[in-house]
Amino acid sequence: SLPDEEGNQDESLDSKTLSAEDQVKDHSTGTRVVAGQIFLESGKSDSQSEEEENFQSQEEEKENSLEELNSLETSNLLNKDLEEAEIQSPVLTAIGGTADGEPCHFPFLFMEKEYAECTADGREDGRLWCATTYDYKKDQKWGFCESEEQSNKRRQMQEAEDVYQIGMKILNESSKKAQKKVAYQYLLKAADMNHTKAMEKVSYALLFGDYLKQNIQLSKELLEKLTEEGSPKGQMALGFLYASGLGVNSSQAKALVYYTFGALGGNLIAHMILGYRYWAGIGVLQSCESALTHYRLVANHVASDISLTGGTVVQRIRLADEVENPGMASGMLEEDLIQYYQFLAEKGDVQAQVGLGQLHLHGGRGVEQNHQRAFEYFNQAANAGNSHAMAFLGKMYSEGSDVVPQSNETALQYFKKAADMGNPVGQSGLGMAYLYGRGVPVNYELALKYFQKAAEQGWVDGQLQLGSMYYNGIGVKRDYKQALKYFNLASQGGHILAFYNLAQMHATGTGVMRSCHTAVELFKNVCERGRWSERLMTAYNSYKDGDSNSAVVQYLLLAEQGYEVAQSNAAFILDQKEASIVGENETYPRALLHWNRAASQGYTVARIKLGDYHFYGFGTDVDYETAFIHYRLASEQQHSAQAMFNLGYMHEKGLGIKQDIHLAKRFYDMAAEASPDAQVPVFLALCKLGVIYSLQYVREINIREVFSHIDMDQLLGPEWDLYLMTIIALLLGTIIAYRQRQHQVIPRPAGLRPAVPQQEPPPEHQPPQ
Repeated sequence: SLPDEEGNQDESLDSKTLSAEDQVKDHSTGTRVVAGQIFLESGKSDSQSEEEENFQSQEEEKENSLEELNSLETSNLLNKDLEEAEIQSPVLTAIGGTADGEPCHFPFLFMEKEYAECTADGREDGRLWCATTYDYKKDQKWGFCESEEQSNKRRQMQEAEDVYQIGMKILNESSKKAQKKVAYQYLLKAADMNHTKAMEKVSYALLFGDYLKQNIQLSKELLEKLTEEGSPKGQMALGFLYASGLGVNSSQAKALVYYTFGALGGNLIAHMILGYRYWAGIGVLQSCESALTHYRLVANHVASDISLTGGTVVQRIRLADEVENPGMASGMLEEDLIQYYQFLAEKGDVQAQVGLGQLHLHGGRGVEQNHQRAFEYFNQAANAGNSHAMAFLGKMYSEGSDVVPQSNETALQYFKKAADMGNPVGQSGLGMAYLYGRGVPVNYELALKYFQKAAEQGWVDGQLQLGSMYYNGIGVKRDYKQALKYFNLASQGGHILAFYNLAQMHATGTGVMRSCHTAVELFKNVCERGRWSERLMTAYNSYKDGDSNSAVVQYLLLAEQGYEVAQSNAAFILDQKEASIVGENETYPRALLHWNRAASQGYTVARIKLGDYHFYGFGTDVDYETAFIHYRLASEQQHSAQAMFNLGYMHEKGLGIKQDIHLAKRFYDMAAEASPDAQVPVFLALCKLGVIYSLQYVREINIREVFSHIDMDQLLGPEWDLYLMTIIALLLGTIIAYRQRQHQVIPRPAGLRPAVPQQEPPPEHQPPQ
């Protein structure tokens, strides 16, 4: 599991709860870009904005006159409301003590100190009390502010909060698994005391098997309790249980209700799930505009979280590829390789130092994010005169962190050194300094110049900022086409903010034709780079450690959020029957569902798997026609050699399609052209096809007629019968000699008989895998 994920990650799932205003707010009114992020404000062309300004000025005049008319009435109403509020504000009445039933007097004087509210000072039991006259010492008039029951409840909640804070402190400060387990014992104790946040943490830990033993039934009970209390996090997770049928009977209707409540409460994951459901039409009518609303809301938060260094790297490891080629497909660095690079870096290899610095700065590829180590490696390389290391040190100082104090002056020095050496990262950093006036006066012309230099060298930050300047018309004439060009270039480099900006442009139709579908796909890409994507690595590590149950639950949640790689991984684990928490009868139908969702997002292997499931009848009835359709889609859209081979086989056997040997040969040939790996099976299939074709040809011609037309004297000569007799005699001699040798074999002792091999039943028609 991740070092700090439970401290930060789960909070990020919904800690950014949105106000009702944020959710209702219509974002399509317009846009502006800040630090490479478009924030919607005015996405209209110049001509449009002029017309709107005239219209708005007329509207404002009307509104102003109305406001003047209403202002007196409003102020009167407000004063009246305030007076009523003062009258209606609850007056605390003393309970027990020496002044039972009398109103509390605030402020009151006790021990030469004034109190404006109830206090527990002077009492050992911690109960809150108040004086009913100003001077307690003089009048000795007092009473409790709460009943004993209320007091106990309040103290219990305070105790629960203290226990929760201790647990969270241990959780956030330690990266060791043993320490995190200790932290969860504190959280369990707080959850038993009905502490809402502790219950949320514990229910998730029980669901995923994070530091606590996986217990879906107990997790469900906690989530139901949280849902009754109105916890958006609890509502979202309960919706997930109903969607995936874990611990409850699957119900997409209930799942939708809980997801909707979670989203209304501001849970970002619930918004993301609803976005995907509306986009793919799962349990709801397909609606691009609804998907856009949900995805844009989440993308706004993800984009506002992105720092200049771009945040952590998302590892998308496919379990199917990993099983076939361990370590190859995942892009993970082996421990030995990391140690080798560390050895080179210690020996003074500058490239190794810069590479390790970048790995530790961003995290990913099996390396944990560690700013301290990144800073040390960059420092070593910078001292050796490496411009790239100088530029990255500039970025670290520009942003600031626990390790590197924020300093515009120091950042500027490093950026200047790197830029003077022609480094694009340094040029981009210098551009940012001039754009925002960090350590230098604001100078848009110089900012533009440095961004152009960085962009010419293909540096994504330079391209992004250049696009922003053209979009806003800062230092240049506003030009949406140029902005689009540079955002596209930056998106090819994988910059999240470039995807975000392009999505905003397509959503509002700024500089391009409005396209809801394109906007949703781009926003979806941004949302999938949020902090919850770290769960992909946690799930992979669980699977690698042999905990398939924990892995499959984590992948199923990510699959609900629309991660294609999680859908195919969940389907793969179910397909392999490795998850014991899913009943054996449900394994294939659920795998089929997730292969289907992954295939609809363009994953070839999933499309072929759908064909296989329908061909063999896994999780569904045997249906050759549907299998044929899936294979054909994989063949036409993704040029899959496996699909082409399977189509050839189906044509050869006449399964789900009319038998056609010529078409079968054509598909086999196409498979051989599409992939070198297919050449050997294709050769064998073609040999078999050749034999079948020859037999079919022989069957079709009349043999008696053929022989009647053959003149043996002309073909073999006049003494052909002598040749034939000689051949027959030789064959007869050979058979006799062989039989005599058979009789000379030593007889076996009595009682021992040769084992008769068991005959296997003849195989049914199956396409080769």
